[in-house]
Amino acid sequence: MKMKKILTLAATFTLAFSITACGGNSGTPAAEAPAENPPATETPAENTETVELKPEEGAKLIVWESRDERAYTDEIAKEFTEKYGVEVTIEELSPTDQVTKLAQDGPSGLGADIVLFPHDNLGKAVTTNLVLPNDVFEEKTKSSNTEAAIQGVSYDGVLYGYPRAAETYLMYYNKDLVKEVPTTMEEVIEFSKTFTDKNKNKYGFMFETGNLYFAYPFLASNGGYIFGSGGTDVNDIGLNNEGAIKSMEVYASLKEILPVKSGDITPDIKRGLFTSGDLAMDINGPWELGGYKEALGDKLGVAPIPAIGGQPAVSFSGIKAWYVSSFTKYPQAARLFADFATTKEAQLKLSALVGSVPTNIEAQEDDQIKNDEYVSAFTEQFKSSQPMPSVPEMANVWSPVGAALSEIWDNDKDIKETLDKAVTQVKDLNSGGGGE
Repeated sequence: MKMKKILTLAATFTLAFSITACGGNSGTPAAEAPAENPPATETPAENTETVELKPEEGAKLIVWESRDERAYTDEIAKEFTEKYGVEVTIEELSPTDQVTKLAQDGPSGLGADIVLFPHDNLGKAVTTNLVLPNDVFEEKTKSSNTEAAIQGVSYDGVLYGYPRAAETYLMYYNKDLVKEVPTTMEEVIEFSKTFTDKNKNKYGFMFETGNLYFAYPFLASNGGYIFGSGGTDVNDIGLNNEGAIKSMEVYASLKEILPVKSGDITPDIKRGLFTSGDLAMDINGPWELGGYKEALGDKLGVAPIPAIGGQPAVSFSGIKAWYVSSFTKYPQAARLFADFATTKEAQLKLSALVGSVPTNIEAQEDDQIKNDEYVSAFTEQFKSSQPMPSVPEMANVWSPVGAALSEIWDNDKDIKETLDKAVTQVKDLNSGGGGE
């Protein structure tokens, strides 16, 4: 059954490639038609742990990677070349820019063979036919990674990504300032009343109140959500349901100990306050870990986000994953690289070099992760997280909800009425309107 499917896919790709190759000779790179299906010509064994796939003869790969995490990919690329004899060139490009860049450069053959981006970009990448499904390594990928990771890198029931790391946020705190770590928002308020002094620019607790990404726990922890059916049903919006209202009442109560306009709470301001000892607790992501460790040393503590409305805080999570470009001339070599770069060993290497949270189940249980108090704390928070929806309509949510958060925080607007308005705007945008 699997063999028949793969041969069918190979035939489809061969036909698509032949049509492209017969295009005009203009002297410029011929536009490459994205392959609807991958040319997997090797038969995966029944045991997916021993898939036998060989790179195309003379294959060369271009990989896009961020500057921040290039050290990991440099090592992985060297090991991959030693094992498979495939030359790998790494080009630096921010993950958030890669889908747009691939759409621009892929058709002319100038894009990367393997790209990296957070999963909320997946819907756009799939609907514009930029990436190939993860088919040959599908079973291996699914059995090796957490369900949240698999959900994040799948679209419309099809697995596309090769997960390599999870991102969420938690609560950093200064051990010199916080002796008993709050486990509820009520305790956060109780502590902050003894510490916050706006006149001295000192605050007990801070997060980006106007940013949906960081404010999501104040919508979701008691039952609110973006889209239903695991983030796929764009007609089911749960941002103004009873649970969202309950969580947002806790959100509004925090203004008492954080009397700052939402626009004045920026990453730079928070970073400066926390590293100087003028902020006791900060909700933030793993990208701040290196700087915070350097600034605070042994004084740096990490903990789950305190409970909201009596429920564990539900944070947003993102899955960074490799994807194989639909325009690659070497889809088998590209698949091999994407799999090779996301094994347990590869994810542990990534975590050791840049402090990332593995999605590989065995890697999460490895002593390297369990003995790292910071990475293991992110891993625990990740278990209480929800992946951002990856459907294209997610792009319609950020602005209306961000504006609603600012209205509630800055201007004491009625929570229900403001969220109702935001939901109406999202629905209007989803239907092709321009919103209010």
